[in-house]
Amino acid sequence: MNTTVAFAAQAAAILMGFFTRVIFTRTLSEGYVGINGLFTDILNILSLSELGVGTAITYALYGPIAKKDIEKQQILMRMFRTFYRMTAAFVLTAGLCLIPFLNVLMKDRPDVDHLVLIYLLYLLNSVVSYLLIYKKTLVDAHQMNYITVLNHNGFLVLQDICQILVLLTTGNFVLFLIVAVVCTISGNICMSKKADALFPYLKEPCTKKLPKEERQDILKNVKAMLMHKLGNVIVNNTDNLLISSFVGVVTAGIYSNYYLVIGSIRQVLEQALLGVAASVGNLGVTEDKERVGKVFDQLFFMGYWVFGFAGICLFEMLNPFVELAFGSQYLFQREIVLVLCINFFINGTRRAVLIFKESMGLFWYDRYKAVAEAALNLGISIALVTHFGVVGVFVGTFFSTVLTSVWVEPYVIYKYRLKKPISTFFIKYGVYLAVMAFVWWITELICRLFTGGPFVSLIYRGIICVTVPNLLLWVVYRKTENWKKMEGLLHHVLRKILQIRGRRQS
Repeated sequence: MNTTVAFAAQAAAILMGFFTRVIFTRTLSEGYVGINGLFTDILNILSLSELGVGTAITYALYGPIAKKDIEKQQILMRMFRTFYRMTAAFVLTAGLCLIPFLNVLMKDRPDVDHLVLIYLLYLLNSVVSYLLIYKKTLVDAHQMNYITVLNHNGFLVLQDICQILVLLTTGNFVLFLIVAVVCTISGNICMSKKADALFPYLKEPCTKKLPKEERQDILKNVKAMLMHKLGNVIVNNTDNLLISSFVGVVTAGIYSNYYLVIGSIRQVLEQALLGVAASVGNLGVTEDKERVGKVFDQLFFMGYWVFGFAGICLFEMLNPFVELAFGSQYLFQREIVLVLCINFFINGTRRAVLIFKESMGLFWYDRYKAVAEAALNLGISIALVTHFGVVGVFVGTFFSTVLTSVWVEPYVIYKYRLKKPISTFFIKYGVYLAVMAFVWWITELICRLFTGGPFVSLIYRGIICVTVPNLLLWVVYRKTENWKKMEGLLHHVLRKILQIRGRRQS
């Protein structure tokens, strides 16, 4: 029930966010769309200073929560508060130091008034996002993620409503950003008060420190997560920066629209998988490796299916959708969309691996992978963007991921937790990829049989994409254990939805 409501809240927030973006794009110039993507990526890069400490602290909390050790929870949360305050100070300082270099990061600077003020408002929103919100980690570690999802997405919906009103009545971008800052602060305050109500011991004084050995273990994981965060930020948050610097700010704005749609789909699907993250952490403590291996296989299969299906839908429907929502001037060539959708699918298949690896605290073993991935991504992307333009940036992301994360991350799980040969996983993964490529090809052939305007094409391709890929995948996997498990979960979710509808009608 709680998970369903939280999922619905997130879906509502994503829909409202998309509606806000459509009005934003239709109301303001292409220059504003471009700097929105650029400034967002700059501040995401500065968030590297968070060090991934949230993940490390969440893992450290699993043990004290299971043992009901309140004192240790207090100590860990105090450490977390200190880390986040330091992060806010660093982001503010580093962000201010970047102001003199803004022109260097923008090829063909757009004609936008109050550019520095706009950047400062983006910076302020990033800084305040670190204040008070650290307490949500304790809520998540207690497997009450639905509370943080409801709070976060509730304020996002409120923010979107206010921003839409601002755009429609004034068209003032500065006021648009001020609304975001106010809603971020308000959401953090509400989340902090909710955490205090759930865990009153957070407000109790605590002067003790962790034993030196435990403190060193956490710092060791934080160091490893720093490397992972470095790789993640460079791979996922430098695309707009490279496009803006080498191609132009307007093109970065076009990509930001595609990123919004793709990112929204990814967020919904990841939330569905992340709901099991805390229980996976507990599983790693209480179950044997055979049981853990079966759960991993099932979750990997689910991620493969849903992200493969979603990737096919995005490739076939994204351009008609973008044309209807934002206008034909915001379209990418289909070859570029194909690379974006392949990257979406490949990263989607990694979600189960990342959930298991992080929930079981396996941060240390692949720390250098992240650095290698970041270096490859930047090197290949810069080399290709100078010769091939925008598509070169996304091809660089693809190669850096395939050459590192795709094989290193499952290797860590199999070697250090499952204690099994990795070859069985790669053989299965290879078969999965071959099947999905075949399904993708068949769907594309059928979609090509019809051509028309964006609206009619969207409907036709939508019907094809919903039926053909799922039918073909079902034919291939219908007799497997993983499909039977997935079918059972689908039936369970459907029963829950029907029960909720029945209670509402009564």
